[in-house]
Amino acid sequence: MNLELVTIGTELLLGFTVDTNAAFAGQALAAAGARIVRRTTVADDPAAVRDAISEALARTGLVLTTGGLGPTRDDLSKNVVADLFELPLEFHPELWTALTERFARMGRKISGRNRCQAEVPHGATVLPNRWGTAPGLWITGGRGEVIMLPGVPIEMRGLLTHEVVPRLAARTAGAVVRSLVVRTTGVPESSLADRVSALEDTLAPLSLAYLPSLEGVDLRLTAWNMEPAAADSALQSAADRLRGVLGNNAYGAGEDDLAAVLIDACRARSTTIAVAESCTGGMLGARITAIPGSSDVFVGGAIVYANRLKRDLGVSERILEAHGAVSEESVKAMAQACRERFGADRAVAVSGIAGPGGGSEEKPVGTVWFGFAAADGVGAERYVFPGTRQEIRARAAQFALFALWCRAKSAGA
Repeated sequence: MNLELVTIGTELLLGFTVDTNAAFAGQALAAAGARIVRRTTVADDPAAVRDAISEALARTGLVLTTGGLGPTRDDLSKNVVADLFELPLEFHPELWTALTERFARMGRKISGRNRCQAEVPHGATVLPNRWGTAPGLWITGGRGEVIMLPGVPIEMRGLLTHEVVPRLAARTAGAVVRSLVVRTTGVPESSLADRVSALEDTLAPLSLAYLPSLEGVDLRLTAWNMEPAAADSALQSAADRLRGVLGNNAYGAGEDDLAAVLIDACRARSTTIAVAESCTGGMLGARITAIPGSSDVFVGGAIVYANRLKRDLGVSERILEAHGAVSEESVKAMAQACRERFGADRAVAVSGIAGPGGGSEEKPVGTVWFGFAAADGVGAERYVFPGTRQEIRARAAQFALFALWCRAKSAGA
């Protein structure tokens, strides 16, 4: 089943609001066997809304809209669609009563402006909105079908999940579009493609997409128009084959966070960790402590940005003078001092040049050294990351988690 999505709102075009609704709709509808084949965003302008919906109906006969169902002057979607289908608006007293009662429960007096939210195109199916004030609408006529949802994310997602998806799923005879994401890190997209290329032809009828980000490259496998059990089996088999080729670079699936994967590995081995950060300025510790239960393994850390704080941590003046703060020697000393200071089983240290200035021929912007300390010794690795200051720091935090996870995992093998 193909449909088009029309998102309505001038704020979306101006960039003041990010359209997260479209991403949610794509995933939720695909799981029900309904595929969004085109997405259009238009301003709060009656002519633009009418043209977008009319053209979409001509192509697929089924359109989902978000936005423009509120009580203000720029909420005009319902009127445009009613006019397009030549349907009069009818006042529904029961909707008005429900709205009035909802406002009363919140201790607010309803405005006359909200009256328009109780007006429904003749013959339309009302989709009850338990999350807000604007009901969804399902309008059917000679031009096709238009499903109208509010733009407020919690309302749109609630209505889509509980009112729209079940109705569409009933039409698809059980066929679904499902995806499974294998998360990778620590390997560039081109190198990843080289390692996966031998498998790609064997993945059919599944499709494979590469989705690069600051954290790594997600590999999204998609099963198209398959029975649910067959889709799940094919996706799992393909994911297992990818993991076999990628080894440690494949660290999780779906929306797994590498910090959570690290914590799970350390918890399973009763291993505690600590961090010493310079250029990442607390980003590494923040990534770890954002995970519930991180206190089981994370004992703490230090942000030692200035050299005097590195000295206070335990890095000798001799090392800093001879090699500089961004060096193998310094990060080894930082990691070892951090481990001893905080009484952790393992420690990681990060020191680098995030830019945009401060680089040299020997140590260009993006140079980051990582130090690792454990009972079995101290080591270090150097990488040069591309990007802006923020991107370099984010990549450094991700690599520190990855390298710490690899070491923690191998120690328990």
